Amino acid sequence: MSRLKTAIIAIAAIIASIATAVAADSKSAGIQFAELTHDFGTVQEKNGSVSHTFKFTNTGNAPLVIISAKTSCGCTKPSFPKQPIQPGDSSEITVTYNPDGRPGEFDKSVTVRTNVKGRDRKVALRLLGTVIPRQ
Repeated sequence: MSRLKTAIIAIAAIIASIATAVAADSKSAGIQFAELTHDFGTVQEKNGSVSHTFKFTNTGNAPLVIISAKTSCGCTKPSFPKQPIQPGDSSEITVTYNPDGRPGEFDKSVTVRTNVKGRDRKVALRLLGTVIPRQ
């Protein structure tokens, strides 16, 4: 084989490798929540913890992974899927707030970190309400 043919084949292989890498890089998960804030209104302290489920969809073309969900305080606990969410599929994050010993207004947040590329990698969810103290 001539050197020219060998060089052309090598260049074609390099271009094919780059094109494959670029195509793989263009795949990305996406996340869209039905809502970002939930207002419980008034919550009776004596009734104990309250929960809300935030529903979301993977709007991307690659599996979505929830890496972490961190709360603003120990009175709030998130529960999130540990397995990847496939493109087009939906799932949910349930957040539970414990009002015990916390009378008055509350505004708690959960920062959800995902494998989504760019600035949409983190999403903040909020729980609002007012705790009515025990009598």
